[in-house]
Amino acid sequence: MSPNRRDFLKRATAVGAGAFVSTSIPSLVSNHVAAQAPTNPIAIASANGMQAVTKAMELIRSGVDALDAVVAGVNIVEDDPSDTSVGYGGLPNEEGVVELDAAVMHGPTHRAGAVAALRNIKNPSKVARLVMERTDHVLIVGEGALKFAKAHGFHEEDLLTDASRRAWLKWKENLSKRDDWLPPHTPDDDDIGARYEPYFRDYGSISCSALDQNGNLSAVVTTSGLAYKIPGRTGDLAIIGAGIYADNGVGAAGSTGRGEANLINCSCVMIVEYMRRGSSPEQACLDGCKRIVDHNELRRLKDNKGRPNFNVKFYAINKKGEFGSACIFSGGEFALHDGTSAKILPSAYLYK
Repeated sequence: MSPNRRDFLKRATAVGAGAFVSTSIPSLVSNHVAAQAPTNPIAIASANGMQAVTKAMELIRSGVDALDAVVAGVNIVEDDPSDTSVGYGGLPNEEGVVELDAAVMHGPTHRAGAVAALRNIKNPSKVARLVMERTDHVLIVGEGALKFAKAHGFHEEDLLTDASRRAWLKWKENLSKRDDWLPPHTPDDDDIGARYEPYFRDYGSISCSALDQNGNLSAVVTTSGLAYKIPGRTGDLAIIGAGIYADNGVGAAGSTGRGEANLINCSCVMIVEYMRRGSSPEQACLDGCKRIVDHNELRRLKDNKGRPNFNVKFYAINKKGEFGSACIFSGGEFALHDGTSAKILPSAYLYK
């Protein structure tokens, strides 16, 4: 056995700082210390992440790495059946099956892991972290992701709750033109049968990023995706650079909202690059929103004023501990823990 292999196995069997996340997943991300530690750590999340940022900050204050902290934070939401956008109780695809996407990115090592269209495993963020730590891959999908999770000791379970089943049946019984199947059409077509209906379809997720006491940045995103989607549909959150990105020398960004818009704009890596050029986190998020608006050319995705008929929200922090959030339309909020308390704050926006 080579020395490198032997060293890896020793680390893999040790009980490290990540043992609280799952007894079967020891942490391999600790002991990275930045050149200059920040005065105060910080955690930011989507508005459904109050418990996540609270848990993340509790762990960060105890010396835990940012990645372990944010994953533990979002696990609370993944386990909550009342949040129908994430994990257990998430709204299913059009066939009534819950499919989950998740991704993690560790700033100090610039590594990432993700899963997509994962069925029957309620904590996809834990599996995404394992992809990062225990494979030479970044993204594993579908049946392969399930087999990988089971190989590491995860147990299958039915993720469809009675409440999410009732919601799916209501959609199924009133299907009409409200699905994702499109007839042949041009970019200028408007009423093409499957016109996008933002107030009928549900989408959501949780994004959480943190700066820890060692000055390290990490991020996680997890979701059940667009409700009643075509089976196998993967949004932005499982795609590194689209729905999540972290650069330890600059900042981290995550997203929620219409994943397709973030996919074609590589939104989160762009937000981090805007921060690299000197933009504040809030301005970088606003610029990410403007990029989507400028590239939104399909008539069926515009309102009667030519603006997007959908919304996206971004959440970002930088190396200095500054933070910001923005969305295309007003009314957005985000969760923040500044090291003192957790709070809900309003997001900046482009349009009222």
